[in-house]
Amino acid sequence: MTGGSDAILDLLPMVFARPNDALARAEAVLDADPSPLHASVAHQVIGMWQRDFGDLRIALRHLRRARDLAARSGSADREADVLATLGVALVHAGRTRQGLAAFERGVTRGTGHTRARVLFRRGYVWWVLGHHREALDDLRRATPVLRQADDVIWTARALTLRATVHLALGAVERADADFAAAERLWDTTGQEHDKADVVESRALAAFRSGDIPAALRLFDEAAERYAKLGTPIFVFYIRRCEVLMAAGLAPEALAEADTAIAELDRIGGQSTRKAELLLAAARAARLAGDPHTAIARAALAVRLFAGQRRSWWETHARLVSIEARVAAGRSSGRLVAEAAELAEQLAGFGSPAAPEASLLAGRIALSLGWTADAERHLAVAARSRGSGPPLARMTGWAAQALRAQAAGSSRGVLEACRRGLDVLDDHRMTLGASELRARATAQGAELAALAQRASLVSGGPRRLLVWSERWRATVLSSPPTRPPADPALLSSLTAFREIAARAEAARVEGRPVPPLEREQRRLEREVRSRTLHIRGEVPGGGHRFDPGRLLERLEDGRLVEIAVLDGRVQVLLCGDGRVRRFEAGLLADAVAEAEHVQAGLRRLAHPGAEGRLKVLEASGRRLEELLLGAAVSHLGSGPVVVVPPGSLHRVPWALLPSLRERVLSVSPSASSWLRAVETEPPPDGGHVLVRGPGLATGGAEVPELVDRYGRTTVLEGDDARVPRVLDSLDGAMLAHIAAHGTFRADSPLFSSLRMADGPLIVHDFERLQRSPYRIILSSCDTARLASVGADEVLGLVTALLSLGTAGIVASSVPVNDATVVALMLALHKGLSSGLSLAEALRDARAALPSDAVHQATGWAFAAFGAA
Repeated sequence: MTGGSDAILDLLPMVFARPNDALARAEAVLDADPSPLHASVAHQVIGMWQRDFGDLRIALRHLRRARDLAARSGSADREADVLATLGVALVHAGRTRQGLAAFERGVTRGTGHTRARVLFRRGYVWWVLGHHREALDDLRRATPVLRQADDVIWTARALTLRATVHLALGAVERADADFAAAERLWDTTGQEHDKADVVESRALAAFRSGDIPAALRLFDEAAERYAKLGTPIFVFYIRRCEVLMAAGLAPEALAEADTAIAELDRIGGQSTRKAELLLAAARAARLAGDPHTAIARAALAVRLFAGQRRSWWETHARLVSIEARVAAGRSSGRLVAEAAELAEQLAGFGSPAAPEASLLAGRIALSLGWTADAERHLAVAARSRGSGPPLARMTGWAAQALRAQAAGSSRGVLEACRRGLDVLDDHRMTLGASELRARATAQGAELAALAQRASLVSGGPRRLLVWSERWRATVLSSPPTRPPADPALLSSLTAFREIAARAEAARVEGRPVPPLEREQRRLEREVRSRTLHIRGEVPGGGHRFDPGRLLERLEDGRLVEIAVLDGRVQVLLCGDGRVRRFEAGLLADAVAEAEHVQAGLRRLAHPGAEGRLKVLEASGRRLEELLLGAAVSHLGSGPVVVVPPGSLHRVPWALLPSLRERVLSVSPSASSWLRAVETEPPPDGGHVLVRGPGLATGGAEVPELVDRYGRTTVLEGDDARVPRVLDSLDGAMLAHIAAHGTFRADSPLFSSLRMADGPLIVHDFERLQRSPYRIILSSCDTARLASVGADEVLGLVTALLSLGTAGIVASSVPVNDATVVALMLALHKGLSSGLSLAEALRDARAALPSDAVHQATGWAFAAFGAA
C-alpha cells in the first residue's frame, strides 16, 4: 500500500466507495511508518471519514495534521487538496471564516486538475452556506477542466452538486438533466456511497417536480444503499423530512429529525447539519400543530446559522419562526415588518419560499385590519399561482382568495378557492395511497374554510352544502389505486401476518413478546412504505357534487350534513326538494359530550352498570341539542342519513332521541351516500360467513345463519385464513364477519380483523377487485376511525366504502359478545325478508330486550352507506 503515490491516492475515492474499508486501510498505513506524503493522505482519509460519518473534532485534528504533512512533502497540489478538505470540515464545524480562508489558500496553491477539484469543493461549501450563485460560478470553472482530464468521479460529483444547486433555485428541468448525466457516469464506477447519494438527489428532484410517491420510493432505495455501507446519512434525513412534511406526515418528520439530532450530538458531528436538522424539526413541529416546539427549534437554528454566517439558511429559519409565532396566536405590526423583510431577502436569494413569506405578511396585516398593507403583500404572493409546483401555486391562490375577501368580493373568494383546490385535487390524484390522499387535504384547509365562510355570507344553504362537500371525505371521491401485483409487498404482508399471529399467541401464553413486536413493527413499516410508493391515476377523475341529484334521490327521506364554521355547528338539512340551514351548538362541547357517551357505552357492555343507562340517555339528549338544534322538528317521518365531520365520527347517532326509532344510516359525505345508492349489487354474488378464532361466543350467530340464504360459503377454523377469506369476499353480495377487531389509532390502515392465520388488515382489502356489496362486522371497534388531514377519516369502514361496498354495519365501541348474537340474528332476519341494512338494524334494535346491556349494544352499531 505504501509502495507508490498512485496506490496511496487510491484511498481517497475509496472513502465514498467503501468507507469503512478506506478507514481501516488508512490506519494501517499510519502503523507502517509512512513518508510525509503517504501519512498526509492517510490522515486526510481518516479526517474525511470522521467529518462525514463520525466526530468532527477528531476530523479537524487529522486534517490539520494532514495539512502540515502535505506542506512537508513539498507537493503544492497535495497541500491544496488537503486545504480544500479541511475547508469543508471547518465550515461544517461552524467556523466559516477559517474555512473560506483555507479555500483561498488552496485555490492559490493548486494548479490545473487539482485546482478544479478545490473549486468543486468550494462550490459545495457555497451551497452549504446558501450562496447559490457563487456555487454555480465555481462549478462553471471546475467542470470543464475535470471533463478534459477524463476525471469521471469528480465530473459526476460536479454534475450532482450543480443539479442540487439548481433544485434549490427551483430549476427542476436543469437539475434533472444534470442528475441524469451524473448517474450515467456513476454507473461506470465503484463509488457506492456516491451512487447512493445520486439516488437520494433524484428523490429530491422527483419531489420538487411534484411526484411524492416516486420521491418516497427513491429515498427508500437510497436508505437501503446507505445501510449496506453502514454510514450515517444526515443530509438524507434532512431531505426526507421535507418530503414527509409535503406528504402530510409531519409527526414522522419531526420524530426523524429529532432522532438524527440526538445521534449527531452523540457522535460530535457537523454543526451545519445540526442547524439544518433543527430547521427541519421546526417546520415539522409547526405543521404537526405544535407551534411552541417549532418556536424553540427555529430559535436554535437561527442562532447556529447566524454563527455559521449562513444568511440564506438563517432567513428560512426566521420565516418558520414567524409562522410558528402566528400559529401560537401572536400578531403585531412588528411581525408584519419582519415577514415583509424576509420576503424581500428570500426573493433576492431566488428562493421558492418568497411567496410564502409575502402571504404570511399579508395574512398578519389582515388580522390587524391593515388592508392596504395586506393588499400589497398579498398581491406579490398571488403571482405564484400561475406556475411552479402544486403547493407553490396553492400559496398563490390562497393569497388571491384573501385579497378578494378583503375587497368584499365573495365571488372572487370562491373562484380563487375553486382554482386552488383544483390544483390540490390534481396533486392528490397523483398519490395512489389513500393515507397520503387523506393527509394531503390539510394543505387546502384554509381555502376550504374561506370558501365556506363566503358561501355562508352570500350564497345560501345550497352553496354552503356544495362547498362542504367539496372538502368532505375527498379521499372517497375516487377509489384508491389498487396495489400492483408486487411479490415483495405480498411477501411482506404474509410475513407481517405470521409474526402478528405469533405475537398474539405469545401474549395469550404469557411468553415474552418484545422481539416479535419489534419484527412486527419493522414489517409494518415495510408494508406501509411499499404502499406509499404507489402512484395515483391521471388527475381529473373525481366527480362534482350535484345537490339536485341528491334531493331527487332522497325522495321522502332527509340527509343531515353537519358543517363546522369558526367552531360552531351548522346543520344543512336536505330533503323535500330544498336545503335549509340551522345553527346548533359549539363543536368543542359536542366532541366532549361524545367522549362521555363513548365511555358510557363501554361501561354498559358489561353487566352491573345498569345505573349508567339514564346518564347515557341524558347525554343523548344533550348531543341532539348540540348537533341538530332546531333541525330536529324538520326531519319528517322518512329515513335519515347523517353526514358528520371527521371530528364527530364516534357519535353513536342512534342514541339521539329523534333518531332512535328511525331508519338511520351514516355516511362520510353526501357524495359517498349517492355513490352507494347508485351502486348495483353483483348479479351472481354469493353470501360469505366467516368465524375468526378466540371469540367469547365462538361467533354463535354464524351456524344459525347458514340456512337463511341460498348460496353460502362458510369459513371457520383453519379455513378462515386470509387468502381464502379474501378470495371468497371478492364480489360477494353479503359478507358477515364474526372476528375480533382491533383499531390502530397510530396507524389506521393496520386496523384489523383476526383470522386463523393472523390479522386481515385494510391493506389486504385494497387488493380486492370488488369489495362485497354488503358487509356486517359483528365485533368490537370495527367502525372506529382516525381523523387526519383537513376533514378526513381513515379506518376499515371508509376503506370498504371507497372500494365499492354499498352498505356496512359495524360498531364503534367494545360490545357485549352475548348480546351481539341476538342483535345479529334479528338483523339477518330483516335482511332475508328484503330490508336494507339500515331498516333491518332499526327493527333489530326494537326486537332486543329492554335491559341496559342490550340497549347499549343496539346503540353501539351503526349502518354506513345506503345498501
